[in-house]
Amino acid sequence: MNALEQKYLALLNEAERRKLPDLDSIRLCFQALSLASAIDRDCAALLAPHGLSEGRFVLLFLLDAAQDGLAPNTLAQQAGVTRATVTGLLDGLEREALIERHADATDRRALTIRLTRKGKQVASKVFDEHGRWIASLFGDLSVQERSMLGALLRKVSAGMAKRGGGLGDPA
Repeated sequence: MNALEQKYLALLNEAERRKLPDLDSIRLCFQALSLASAIDRDCAALLAPHGLSEGRFVLLFLLDAAQDGLAPNTLAQQAGVTRATVTGLLDGLEREALIERHADATDRRALTIRLTRKGKQVASKVFDEHGRWIASLFGDLSVQERSMLGALLRKVSAGMAKRGGGLGDPA
């Protein structure tokens, strides 16, 4: 990675000034955070021309995989967001004519969300493009380096989980 984000450089400089222990670990953390921010920014830039945010993209992905559609609460659960957030994302996808809300045949209070034809076309195009982009992120690493990086990330995550924070063991 070429550089740390300015905010992390400032924090690292302050850590050096205060003579905090293990500056190498602090720098690694800031490198990981800077990389994650860069990936998020590039992802947003890749999705924006399609009128998609990361949240909308995730819903399209989930709906594309569900032939019979999904209920909003199921989408919220699978996407790891609240019902209110899903409702807002669905409203945007509906305005773009990418999804349709259908009343359940047996319970008219229940909804099933399905992709429209346009939604399926956008999903297919964006998934292919996004998949190639994600694969390219680590394209300069050998298979062995990717495996080692994955193992190291799992080890850091497991250490965070043992200390009562973090994500636990990533998939």
